[in-house]
Amino acid sequence: MSIDCYQYLAELLTRNSNEEGAVLATIAGVKGSAPREVGAKMVILGNGEIFSTIGGGAGEAKVIQVAQQVLISGQKQWVEIDLSGVASKKVEGVCGGQMRVWLEKWSGESAIALLQSVLATLKRGQAINLVTPFANDQSPYLLGLNDPLPSSEVAFVETLTPPPLLLIIGAGHVGEQLAKIAYSIGFQIAVQDDRSEWANSTRYAIASRIFTDPIKTVLDQLKDHRDLYVALVTRGYQYDLEALEALLEDQSKNPINCRYIGMIGSKKRVRFVLQILEKKDISTLQFSNLYAPIGLDIGALTPEEIAVSIAAELILVRRGGTGKPLSSLSNFQQ
Repeated sequence: MSIDCYQYLAELLTRNSNEEGAVLATIAGVKGSAPREVGAKMVILGNGEIFSTIGGGAGEAKVIQVAQQVLISGQKQWVEIDLSGVASKKVEGVCGGQMRVWLEKWSGESAIALLQSVLATLKRGQAINLVTPFANDQSPYLLGLNDPLPSSEVAFVETLTPPPLLLIIGAGHVGEQLAKIAYSIGFQIAVQDDRSEWANSTRYAIASRIFTDPIKTVLDQLKDHRDLYVALVTRGYQYDLEALEALLEDQSKNPINCRYIGMIGSKKRVRFVLQILEKKDISTLQFSNLYAPIGLDIGALTPEEIAVSIAAELILVRRGGTGKPLSSLSNFQQ
């Protein structure tokens, strides 16, 4: 995730402000099938150490090698990666497409200041445009979303958006495992539970926000977040009911940017909760973002497996897909 690369780079440069800096590799163009998307990033240090990935394999190795030259010369550079798998060509993979990767050295106080501005903006829940000029005598800079942008021939422009926020309602065993996995796939984590002995920074060290307030109070504080996901993994149906009632009423009367509401439990428990809501004249049929029971059917039993099941559904909603095995979608014949 980009924000992690910027955070790592900011900490690195601040800690070693007088040293050689680091190279930021960004996928700026993709044709056909590729392992990573446009905007994916990787940081490369002079000792060969890397942070994050642009897809691995020979293509990534080529980028790491060229990055060492960029660190020495300070000259920006394109790296073309051929993933076509054509035997007659010198290729770096068999995904079927091509990637263009932009390498740029980041170092010094001006880079630190820019990184701090990027991080501060994203952590406020706001988006911003980062402009990376191709000319060697120009440095990256920020523009507002409504500012005129330079041509794609002279600069790479990407809109940096805050990572999605996953609100985990219920700080028990499943919630704890879900927080770890969701954080690793790019979600900010918030946790709500009325039990402070469960909802605390010891159990949820990676959570950016921990609430023991009533759910209505929590939603009021999060209503302006642009990309909200909610997982109800509570200890009893009455807590599901309270949270769902608040969430669905908020969406009806004062819409929030909630892309996903998932509720854990058996089909019987889910049906029971939904029937109670309907008796209160809260129809769930109009809410396409309600996923109950939560998660994909992978036969999960343990808290860790259930968390994987939920995380897979979060990715499906965020990125798109069918949830089917990839092997069932392929025409490949052995």
